[in-house]
Amino acid sequence: MSSGAHLPKKSSPDTALDLTHIRPYGDTMNDGEVQLSFTLPIPDNEVAVEAARQLALKMGLAEPMVAHHAPLDKGFTFFVLYGSLSHYVDYTQIQVDSVDINIMTMEETDLFIQQHFGRKIRVIGASTGTDAHTVGIDAILNMKGYAGHYGLERYKMLETLNLGSQVTNEDFIRKAVEFDADVLLVSQTVTQKNIHVQNLTELVELLEAERLRSRFLLIIGGPRINHELAKEIGCDAGFGPGKYADDVASFICEELAARKQQN
Repeated sequence: MSSGAHLPKKSSPDTALDLTHIRPYGDTMNDGEVQLSFTLPIPDNEVAVEAARQLALKMGLAEPMVAHHAPLDKGFTFFVLYGSLSHYVDYTQIQVDSVDINIMTMEETDLFIQQHFGRKIRVIGASTGTDAHTVGIDAILNMKGYAGHYGLERYKMLETLNLGSQVTNEDFIRKAVEFDADVLLVSQTVTQKNIHVQNLTELVELLEAERLRSRFLLIIGGPRINHELAKEIGCDAGFGPGKYADDVASFICEELAARKQQN
């Protein structure tokens, strides 16, 4: 009898992709490996490391390991952990409310506007409320744009006005009327305690109170903005991370053209 004839066969790793049981991918399919980081308001010591590990266990991670920990300040520690997630989601059943548009180039957008409107579309943008960050609105409006995507200022058939940051909702609406804008763009970077939701809700309510909501196409964007949230608040579209000026410009074209046909 040859050696190993009756040894049990080793089970092969589960490498098949099953869209009904999607788990994180680390080194191999379905291993569930994830990395996460967080800060705890406690000093950096061995007890803190164990506290972080136990929190990871409570999150559902198997065999969590604290790969890195360092003090941020007195009484605050930053952690990086690894672990294996046993949970999964059914990808085939997920439905997302997103902006469904045909993305056009800058040249195609200019031609579309010329053919459908015969005039420049007027776009005004700002970071409203107490938000002092302009990185979002500048990425969409400024001529140089962001990540190789030119901003709306470069488009020949768009006339833009960038009001910058910390613009009150009242001033934003007043400037929009003076500018005779077709489109309002609002960027929200500061999102602690959902202040962006409060500010955007106030903007929509002010527009409705002054009977101006239907006059403008209202588009919002930011790190915690998505289309579903935008619609819930009462805006026309929401663009989050990974979206650029050409996404916004294409939506403006399609939506304004559709409204023109309805009228």
